[in-house]
Amino acid sequence: MTPERSYSDDEVSKILDRATETHVQRASGDGPAEGLSLSELQQIGDEVGIPKDAIRSAAASLDRPAASSAPEQSFLGARTGVGRSVTLPRALTGAEWNRLVVDLRETFGAKGTIEQDGAFRQWTNGNLQALVEPTDGGERVRLRTRKGSAYSLMASGGLMACVGAGGLLGGLGGSPEEIIVLVALGAGGLVLHMGSRLSLPAWAHTRARQMEDIINRLTTNLDE
Repeated sequence: MTPERSYSDDEVSKILDRATETHVQRASGDGPAEGLSLSELQQIGDEVGIPKDAIRSAAASLDRPAASSAPEQSFLGARTGVGRSVTLPRALTGAEWNRLVVDLRETFGAKGTIEQDGAFRQWTNGNLQALVEPTDGGERVRLRTRKGSAYSLMASGGLMACVGAGGLLGGLGGSPEEIIVLVALGAGGLVLHMGSRLSLPAWAHTRARQMEDIINRLTTNLDE
């Protein structure tokens, strides 16, 4: 007996797309397709073994507000700040704000401090901030942070490298010992500067993903 063929993820996606297209054409005759209703999507999902609740949840996710990038800080050409924001269709309830604070604490492993000034609320832990501010129709949640240590490490490392290189080029190394000191100073400064700079992309990627996950969980809870 010939074993049943298995399909890759890409092939499964193409099969479902074509099956959906065929279903639309059958439902609308030979004319142009105008899309599917939720019940029709659930019917197709039922035919391929996808639960109706999963279809409903996936459809609802299309209407959720999405996270957007905020202006990012940089220093000497390197990105040192990360920010994400989302505009909500309504104000957060007290319980939703509390859940957001819990999520922030668990995600970043920091207790932080909570402040409220009228309609403005914020959670702060050092350079890491979550700000909730009113808009015309709801509220905006802004998450932002910056790598504070990068400024001092990159600046001090660059200064050390410049002093060491400048001393050598200016002929300050009059003895072998002085030359060794200048070389060590310049090399150490270069390592300090580049080490801090090269660590920033991974840090920024991690923080951006964490913020997007927090916003996704927040907007998902608004549907419940």
